[in-house]
Amino acid sequence: MSKEKALNSVAEPIVVDTATATPSVFSLAVRPDNIGVITIDVIGDKVNTLKAEFAEQIADILQKAQALPHLQGLVIISGKPDSFIAGADITMIAACRSAQDARKLAQKGQSILAQIAAFPVPVVAAIHGACLGGGLELALACHSRICSLDDKTVLGLPEVQLGLLPGSGGTQRLPRLVGVSKALDMILTGRQVRARQAVKMGLVDDAVPQDILLDVAIERAKAGWLDKPVVPWQERLLSGPLGKTLLFNIVRKKTLAKTKGHYPAAERIIDVVRKGLDHGSASGYEAEATAFGELAMSPQSAALRSLFFATTSLKKETGGDAQPRAIHRVGVLGGGLMGGGIANVTATRAGLPVRIKDINPQGINQALKYTWDALGKRVRSKRMRPAERQRQMMLISGSTDYRGFDTVDLVIEAVFEDLSLKQQMVADIERFGAAHTIFASNTSSLPISQIAAQAQRPEQVIGLHYFSPVDKMPLVEVIPHAKTSEETIATTVALARKQGKTAIVVADRAGFYVNRILAPYINEAARCLLDGEPIDSIDSSLVDFGFPVGPITLLDEVGIDVGTKIMPILVEQLGPRFAAPPSFDVILQDGRKGRKNGRGFYLYPTQSRGLKWKRNPGKQVDASVYVLLGVTPKAHLGSAVIAQRCTMMMLNEAVRCLDESIIRNPRDGDIGAVFGIGFPPFLGGPFRYLDSLGADKVVKTLRLLAQQYGERFEPCPLLVTMAEQQQRFYPDENSENVASDNAPI
Repeated sequence: MSKEKALNSVAEPIVVDTATATPSVFSLAVRPDNIGVITIDVIGDKVNTLKAEFAEQIADILQKAQALPHLQGLVIISGKPDSFIAGADITMIAACRSAQDARKLAQKGQSILAQIAAFPVPVVAAIHGACLGGGLELALACHSRICSLDDKTVLGLPEVQLGLLPGSGGTQRLPRLVGVSKALDMILTGRQVRARQAVKMGLVDDAVPQDILLDVAIERAKAGWLDKPVVPWQERLLSGPLGKTLLFNIVRKKTLAKTKGHYPAAERIIDVVRKGLDHGSASGYEAEATAFGELAMSPQSAALRSLFFATTSLKKETGGDAQPRAIHRVGVLGGGLMGGGIANVTATRAGLPVRIKDINPQGINQALKYTWDALGKRVRSKRMRPAERQRQMMLISGSTDYRGFDTVDLVIEAVFEDLSLKQQMVADIERFGAAHTIFASNTSSLPISQIAAQAQRPEQVIGLHYFSPVDKMPLVEVIPHAKTSEETIATTVALARKQGKTAIVVADRAGFYVNRILAPYINEAARCLLDGEPIDSIDSSLVDFGFPVGPITLLDEVGIDVGTKIMPILVEQLGPRFAAPPSFDVILQDGRKGRKNGRGFYLYPTQSRGLKWKRNPGKQVDASVYVLLGVTPKAHLGSAVIAQRCTMMMLNEAVRCLDESIIRNPRDGDIGAVFGIGFPPFLGGPFRYLDSLGADKVVKTLRLLAQQYGERFEPCPLLVTMAEQQQRFYPDENSENVASDNAPI
């Protein structure tokens, strides 16, 4: 709802003088019925974010409102069309030089919101759009909350995703409002809830259409003080000493199992919430501010914030020097798993019509089913109405020929990794598509220059490498070849962003970036296995280090045939360090492709007595693999050694990629590794991690490993130079300050 609409709907309001030396973000208008409307509008920004310098403005507007003699209530609403308050500005933390500085920052936020909570007349938050982090904390300080039913309206406390906790009272107010178990779930996961779910859990008092949001909020303010919501009996049971102890023990155990102790914010959240419940709000607020200050200075939070700023800055870039061309319609070649996933994100996230071409109707049906099933989950969970699912499904159509491709602006090819087939696809699109149609190949191994070698319009051919599953993996690699135009690059990057992807532009070399740094990591895990280390021991070592899954599990999930297909190409173009152990060939010769054919390094039972098993139920190693490889498994290397061998190979290769301009800068390398293969986010990515270790230490470690295990560990020249000159990949330690966009929490 716009600022003008909010004010025009208050029936000739009286605007209270809020003149200050600088324009105020907060304006107050009083209606004839003595309800005041405070509108929040951060001038010049697309969304509202809370800054430390707003504290005086908030105090001033509340003081002016309180001075009104007949004021009956206040409504707080946003002047932005699609956002309430997206959060607090993270860049405030960059200005803090100590935990005490950050603690004071939290205390200032607590103090201001306490003034709202203690206001003598009812204060109602009218929420439309994103209400996150500090925005939700402000809403929690109000006496009542009304939100719109719009899909853009989401509420959440995402601070944990930045290695922080809510620092302006969120850890204390939310448990008292919705119950401790629901509050812990929201704060520990950072998940967002929509309007109907927010009503059901008691987070908001009502959800209404946007066009009557202000009117309903005004009526709620007129109604005066409301009875506190009835706490469900389950929450009352958990509030007792025994129930509380049981709940917190369970939550802590599950949290540690998930974080492996790498994310201290999660444990501090549990402690702070418990402190407030056991010793009262005052103690809780003090513990919250102290924890916020200490977490803000932690290396984990610094790394996570660096990733946030990196992705924010990346969103501003077009990928080239040209502006993107508008995309109105997209084509997809191939209706398999990848093609179906690409069609899904194009239709449901980018909102663009998609035309799928496959050699048989079954492939098209499979692609359509992919989206139908994905949307069906949203319908069943009440996050989408059946009519909306039908509308989105109508964006996807298919054919076994090229009918309709003459109106397509960009075609994404997702067929088999066969060069001649892909070249034929290029020729077909140049024949049946429009003159301006861009051809983007979703290849994981073939050079784009070879795919474009016979093209009539090579400037319109580019690589667009997705990761599986497409709807869950956030990264894409955009791969121009030497003749790709700047406009083609910019247009492809723009489409990827519309699909909800984070796009990095990488050079057209074997393996591109992600697969290139992944290959030596996987190979080293294979060598550990051939040394006799058990499969599950290898995987658990890397999971304990911080990866979401271990390398052997990852190979099973991606497909052993797919994972090993790129190795010969890498060896041919980049040398023997990419060669997989020769004895590993017996795995493929035995017909093992991983999860997709139920035969890999792990057992994948699909049915038991007619009932489908859950995904990886008590995942067990297939012991027959050891017989194939001729090894006797025995854990002997140690978890730290395994993790070091695998990750050092990845780090060394990442630096080579930077030196060879495969990636444009360390930022892209960090984003690619974290979003593409799950490099531990709390380390910030390979280059942030290298900086934290120090290039000299990494070089010494690699040389020691080279002495023990072979020359593949020899540090690359750039790393050696950086060690000798004591250089860092991120010379400016305060690089957070360069982010021009407000980063909300």
